Amino acid sequence: MDTLNIKNIFPYKKLYFIGIGGISMSGLCEILLSEGDYNILGSDNNNSELIQNLIKKGVTVYIGQNENNITSDIDLVIYTAAIKDDNPEFIKAKQLGLKMLERSEFLGNLMKAYKYPLCIAGTHGKTTTSSMVSEVFLQAKTDPTISIGGILSSINSNFKVGKKDYLVLETCEYCDTFLKFNPHSAIILNIDADHLDYFKDINQIYNSFKKFANLIKEDACLVINSDIKDYEKITENLKCNVITYGQNENSMWKAKDITFDEFGCATYKAYYNNKFMYNIKLSVVGIHNIYNSLSVCALANFYNLDKDSIEIGLNNFKGTNRRFQYKGTFNNMKIIDDYAHHPTEILATINATKSQNINKLWCVFQPHTYTRTKALLDDFAKSLLDVDNILICDIYSAREKDTGEIHAKDLVNKINELGKNAIYIDSFETGKQYIEENCQKNDMLITMGAGDVYLLGEMLLNK
Repeated sequence: MDTLNIKNIFPYKKLYFIGIGGISMSGLCEILLSEGDYNILGSDNNNSELIQNLIKKGVTVYIGQNENNITSDIDLVIYTAAIKDDNPEFIKAKQLGLKMLERSEFLGNLMKAYKYPLCIAGTHGKTTTSSMVSEVFLQAKTDPTISIGGILSSINSNFKVGKKDYLVLETCEYCDTFLKFNPHSAIILNIDADHLDYFKDINQIYNSFKKFANLIKEDACLVINSDIKDYEKITENLKCNVITYGQNENSMWKAKDITFDEFGCATYKAYYNNKFMYNIKLSVVGIHNIYNSLSVCALANFYNLDKDSIEIGLNNFKGTNRRFQYKGTFNNMKIIDDYAHHPTEILATINATKSQNINKLWCVFQPHTYTRTKALLDDFAKSLLDVDNILICDIYSAREKDTGEIHAKDLVNKINELGKNAIYIDSFETGKQYIEENCQKNDMLITMGAGDVYLLGEMLLNK
């Protein structure tokens, strides 16, 4: 497969990143820095460790976004889908007639520099599965370039600049950004109703994933979870190889002889077309991670990685930040932090606790975005019913404005209608005080959500 040199793809000198502190944008900067010869600048609303790392490497970063940061000598402006038309830097770049690319379009072009771009897609589990793929390809000494949505402990980063053979890339469907990519192969983990501030309904989401699947090269493969309802809508008439995995009896890849240790980590045997392939022992909890890892087995096998690399790489994966992450113990209560912000993810996280010996399960849930909370209110309520003590924070707005149509108290009321006693907390301090007064020995607390709810757990641990 022909590849291009990055300097040929982007023959520029001065590049400006609006939103440079994002976990993906900062990783793209690192890849460009590895090529040398680029003058990179950017801005972000908040300082961070990622930004400080870029500054140390010679990148100019402005905290705060101001039209004066954009000058006529900038060759290319890269911006994220979260940047709106009223952003002052975006407006100034348009006024100056500068060349501009949205992050996904920039990344799609960058992928042409790699022989085998591997895209991990799906509504949930992308960061974990991308990390598993990374561990396996690292173990196989392929020296992959990596760009994922969480910090992978083995490389102590969300990115790694490697060779131009394999690119492991976490791939998001939001705003159809993944339709601008150039995957060689891909994994589709699941398809659920989400990002309903952009997608009209589940049918539009399926159509988007179908278009994504059609981008895969003919000599490559789509690894897809056959437990996805009507997954054939995605695979129909594809020119690439289609490899299925899951619990479905017709799946090509299956997990058999599954057992769990005292911490909830699984051991199983991976079979391909009823032939034994690998003994897999995971170091992360939950049934969902059996199937995340099974998809990795399928992808790695397609690229002829050796058995030891697959088995050892998956065992080496100890999790990423904010994915069932153990944070510490407070008054003999174990504190876990998890990024789950969709009902399906919440159920998977709660189910992962059931093989563990705990007294009462607590959850401080912070809903993420008003549109998601409103659209999935009933499902959110149902997903939390197996929790013993439910505390609900204010909705984390992220990119949205509060229109007054939905409030965290609406979720509390919905849960209480279903027979549970959920409590609304108006601040982390209120939640901290309630937990301090009511937690017991061997309880477990999960701070859950894609916002800043993890700070509550840290407040308890820093007491």
